[in-house]
Amino acid sequence: MVHTPGPTRLAQQSMAFVLAGGRGSRLMELTDRRAKPAVYFGGKSRIIDFALSNAVNSGIRRIAVATQYRAHSLIRHLQRGWSFFRAERNEFLDILPASQQSGGENWYLGTADAVAQNIDVIDSYEPEYIVILAGDHIYKMDYERMLMQHVETGADVTVGCLTLKRQEASSFGVMAVDNNSRIVDFVEKPADPPPLPDDPDKALASMGIYVFNWSVLRELLLDDADDATSSHDFGKDIIPAMVKGGGAYAHFFSDSCVMSGLEPAPYWRDVGTVDAFWEANIDLTDFVPGLDLFHEDWPIWTYGEVVPPAKFIHNEENRRGRAVSSMVSGGCIISGSNIERSLLFTKCHTHSFSELFEVVALPKVVVNRHARLKRVVIDRGVEIPEGLVVGEDPEEDARWFRRTDAGTCLITRPMIERWIAAR
Repeated sequence: MVHTPGPTRLAQQSMAFVLAGGRGSRLMELTDRRAKPAVYFGGKSRIIDFALSNAVNSGIRRIAVATQYRAHSLIRHLQRGWSFFRAERNEFLDILPASQQSGGENWYLGTADAVAQNIDVIDSYEPEYIVILAGDHIYKMDYERMLMQHVETGADVTVGCLTLKRQEASSFGVMAVDNNSRIVDFVEKPADPPPLPDDPDKALASMGIYVFNWSVLRELLLDDADDATSSHDFGKDIIPAMVKGGGAYAHFFSDSCVMSGLEPAPYWRDVGTVDAFWEANIDLTDFVPGLDLFHEDWPIWTYGEVVPPAKFIHNEENRRGRAVSSMVSGGCIISGSNIERSLLFTKCHTHSFSELFEVVALPKVVVNRHARLKRVVIDRGVEIPEGLVVGEDPEEDARWFRRTDAGTCLITRPMIERWIAAR
């Protein structure tokens, strides 16, 4: 469906709290130096930009971001790209690193504890509603629609939910709902997910997005903080307890997913593995991608580096700067190389006679002459040596690089240094 964003009256009474402290260990070496929300995506963005852009585009201009694991690059990105809020207009983006608040533990013990440790900060802005968001998913959503449902139903909590095939829902928290979308049961990663009332082949999976009245959540967090048996987590503790109380409702993502009209279906991705990260980036090069980044009514805001346009040079036989079915960002120089179905981030440089097929190259990657790369993810700042071939010999690839069972290779600077040292 083509979605027109709603009014912002409820959004203006709301605050967004983004949970952005996760490591994302399944992304392997991509998160050795950065938290998962700070990982690059889509040519110029970071993963966290999607949750933040959804909030701003929905009319929510009071935002807090809780950071923890390897937070420097994330904090630097927020400072550079999200510093346009004006306090005199009651706008802000607060960065809340884990810190010792009251003589106890300084790390956030769980998602609920991350909010509980910052109750005083949230109180100071006096929100009526609080929207809890995960900072590590790719999607476009109008939170105002979810807020409207929350108020209309009189819910204690409204949970954003994906409609999935039942066999795909086992790795999520799954909701059983009645015909009024009231949640009657919550099961964490069930082997046999409960079906939808009107579709036995589908199940509702939690997106990790919640809307609360702040006064209600505040009391719940204080009680949870005093419970020594709690894991202080929304999905494990807070939401199941509220479901038992009868005041929890499901919000269908399809009711608030923002679409330009070109996408085939509502789009949501967890790019939490190397394969999923590679696939979601490469999918953007499709003729009609599942996620429309060109939709002007719902832009994905980010830090915009000042760089020149991409440049393509050389026009000789077998030495032609060329990119087909690809996305090439500003500051790139495609010098006599052949690029197909690939995505190059800012300031990449590919040299003559190199060949790239289904490559995701993060910023400032250099690919030297005669290199041949297929189905790879290249970390920021890596220089691919002259003549290196990856993607043609699985055993050789696995010897030097991180190769997944599906055949995606992740290449980082230490891996290249080991390869060079062995030559």
